[in-house]
Amino acid sequence: MTYKFSQASEERLKNLAPDMARVVRRALSFQVMDFTVLETLRDEERQKELVKAGASQRADSLHLANDDGLAEAADLLPYPYNVNGIDVWQDKQRFAVLAGLMYAAASLENVPIRWGGDWDFDGNNADSTLHDMPHFELRRRS
Repeated sequence: MTYKFSQASEERLKNLAPDMARVVRRALSFQVMDFTVLETLRDEERQKELVKAGASQRADSLHLANDDGLAEAADLLPYPYNVNGIDVWQDKQRFAVLAGLMYAAASLENVPIRWGGDWDFDGNNADSTLHDMPHFELRRRS
């Protein structure tokens, strides 16, 4: 089986900063797992709603438009959504595999990223107060 992005995912990738879009595409090119692009660019109203609902902690999310009008973050979801009776939202293992693919792709593309499952980059996703497993964003070089 060959994995490729749906038309909806392709449309969402058009609103993503080129470096991040390259990483997402490279991750899928490994052909290890299928995934969908849930969300890239969002407006301030949606971001405020997510903060209010507790799904995001930042009003200044990288999903908001940068100076080029593009998002620097993408929410990705493993597909299919249910495997062996386990709903994808409860399947931390599948999100960890996806994160590994994204980090490998980012390394090959020389693009630093951060995963919402390990905000502090210590390899331990149990020490965060917010687990945003689908979230990947460009990491600002320091």
